[in-house]
This record gives sequence, C-alpha cells and structure tokens, in this order.
Amino acid sequence: MKLCVLGLGYIGLPSASMFATHGFEVLGVDVRPEIVQKLNNGEIHIEEPGLATLVEAAVKSGRMRASVSPEPSDAFIIAVPTPITETHGADMSYVRQATEAIVPHLRPGNLVILESTSPPRTCADIIIPILSATGLIAGRDYHLAHTPERVLPGQILKELIANDRIIGGVTPLCAEKARDLYRAFVQGEIFLTDATTAEMTKLVENTFRDVNIALANELARVCEKIGTSVWEVIRLANRHPRVRLHTPGPGVGGHCIAVDPWFLVESAPDEARLIRAAREINDGQPARVMALIERAVETHGPGPIAFFGLTYKPDVDDTRESPSFPIVRHFMKKKGQPVIVHDPNVKKSEFPLEKDFQQVVAKARYLVFLVGHRPYRESAPDFSGKVIIDTINMFGGRGLSPDCHLYTLGKR
Repeated sequence: MKLCVLGLGYIGLPSASMFATHGFEVLGVDVRPEIVQKLNNGEIHIEEPGLATLVEAAVKSGRMRASVSPEPSDAFIIAVPTPITETHGADMSYVRQATEAIVPHLRPGNLVILESTSPPRTCADIIIPILSATGLIAGRDYHLAHTPERVLPGQILKELIANDRIIGGVTPLCAEKARDLYRAFVQGEIFLTDATTAEMTKLVENTFRDVNIALANELARVCEKIGTSVWEVIRLANRHPRVRLHTPGPGVGGHCIAVDPWFLVESAPDEARLIRAAREINDGQPARVMALIERAVETHGPGPIAFFGLTYKPDVDDTRESPSFPIVRHFMKKKGQPVIVHDPNVKKSEFPLEKDFQQVVAKARYLVFLVGHRPYRESAPDFSGKVIIDTINMFGGRGLSPDCHLYTLGKR
C-alpha cells in the first residue's frame, strides 16, 4: 500500500517513518526543498528522541522518500500546521493547500485522512468541498476521516504506538478504513466516531488543560493579593483524592494548548466564555512576569538580566508559541539593558544564545528562570548575591544563600 503524507513536521515525519518501517511505501511531501533534500539523505530537521534512527532506517530500506509534490497513492494523510492568526482565528491555508494538492491524484477507493488539529467541521466544510472538484463523493467514492494526533513532544514515537486513538469518519465505513490503516502499528485502543466529534474531542482535550492552567494562574494572582503562597496552597489542595490542580507559570505555549481553545471560541464565540477567559488569563502571564522583573530591578538597581529557557516546556527543543519570547523581546528592546539568553536545547534563535550555564549565572545580576530544563534543576552554580526571578517554582524546596533575593509568581 502506498501512502502520501503531506507535511513533514513534528507529526507528519514521525508518522511517515513509522508507516515506512511497518512495510508501507511512503512518500513524504513538504513544500520546503531543503527539508526534502535532508530527508532523502536520511537526515532530520527536528529533534525528537529516536527519530533520527527511525528516519534513517526508513530511507535506507527504500520504503520512504520525500518530494515537494504529492503523487497518486492509496491513502493521503494531511499533517500540516494549523496556526492561529493575530486575531485568534484558525489559519486553515495550509490545510486548504494540501487538500488542493491531492485533487489531481485522488482516485476511487482512496483514503484521505486529516491529522492536523482543526476546528469542528473542517472535514465537512473545507476538505469535502475542495475534493468535490474531482467529481468524487466522500463516503461513496473515496473515504475521508479525521484522526487527531495525541502525542507529547519528547515521547512522540512511544506515544504514536501506545496511545489510544480516536478516528472519526464521514461515514462509519470511512472510520473503519482509517482504523485498519493505523492498526499497522497502533497498540492502544482505537475508538471510532464521526469526523466532527473527533475534531471536537481533540480540541476539548487541550482546552481542559488550558482551563486548568488558567485556574492555577488566577489562583496565583489571588494568593499574591492576600499574601500567601500559591505553591503551598496547590500542594495541600492536591492531597484531596479528587483534586488535581496544575501549577502557575509564565504562560502557555506549544502548538496545541495555546492554540486549540481559540478554535472553539471562533466556532461558538457567544457560548465559549469560560474558554475565552482562560485563554486571556494565560496569554496575560508574560506581562505579569515582565512586571515582576521590573519590580525587582527597581528595588535592586540596574544590571544584566539572564533568561533561562526558550522552549514551551522542559527538556525539548520546541519553541512554538513559547511565552518566553515576548518576555525576552520586551527587555531586549530596553535601551541600555544588557540581556543574556540561555537554553541547553535550542540551537538557533532570534536571540544570541550563550552556551555555558555557569558562565551566564556568573555574568548576570538578575537570573530569570522561565523553563525548568533538567540541567537547571540538577546543577548547583553559585547564586550568591543574585536576584532570582523564579516563574516555575524551581527553587521552592531548594536552599539559597542568605544574600540571594528570590521573587516568585504566586507569592508575596
């Protein structure tokens, strides 16, 4: 069976490689020629544990190759980005372009799968109308389904295999055809439903987490107001058997949690009031971090500020929608303010990156921890005399020298 995977990013490339190493002939499609060339050489352009070995094996076996354009196939998998616009709408241009690229190659009996996280009714209102140019009817002449990814960066290959999967078809037979395809490597349970329910379910999963994080961030503001520690409050509240609060932080990043709830707000703006409020709370966290840093500088005087962590979560290289960026940009723009940036996992950035953690600590007066990477948590540099702005409670249970000044979110 020949598969064509459109979009070779964090989801498309691992999926394409997984299918290839399970016996399928796979054509990976990406509009960026430099990525196509790298993949055809057996190299990768994103960092993910185990992915380099998997891609190399898939390419060397002759079962996977890359191109800038699709070809006739038995199944087409759309795994392109679905970012948000500046006005918090869903940018579906990549999905539209990928679907249009399939049109010349779609044949009766083909299977088309949308993996990209999308607003409800994307299959019905975008995919089907575009593919109708072929004269083929979804559910009768070809099969169409939505199978949202549910994997965590840093564990993608493991979770592609082990996680349960939701598959929504425009007809029950479409869902069954997609299930039969993914059963080649998915060991988790596969649940079948309709396409719109599958689209909605993926958004709800990430919205649940976003709302929970917003509650933690709002509780941090309340605790600051009344003069107690939100970290201690959450620790004790979570001792209740039916309570599991998230923790506050500098904001919410990543391509999913920071984006998907807006798709629901756009779909039902009058109804999604709690979802909108949660997004606004979390989007407002970088400004609160900026204010905390500025308050520290006003108290302790000028000096170099070091920012630690650019990724959206610990121990990955993924910087998509990371709240660290607006914070660092804000201080980079301040005239006469020395800024140093460090992240052990990021190789390229819009900011100049320092490589040695210990040296950055030594150079700076202010140490701002935005991401709890393992090297930060496990190392023990000399923090004597430093002003530490800890947005992630990294030093909650850690002793600091008496001449350190510690500022945290959620504690006055």
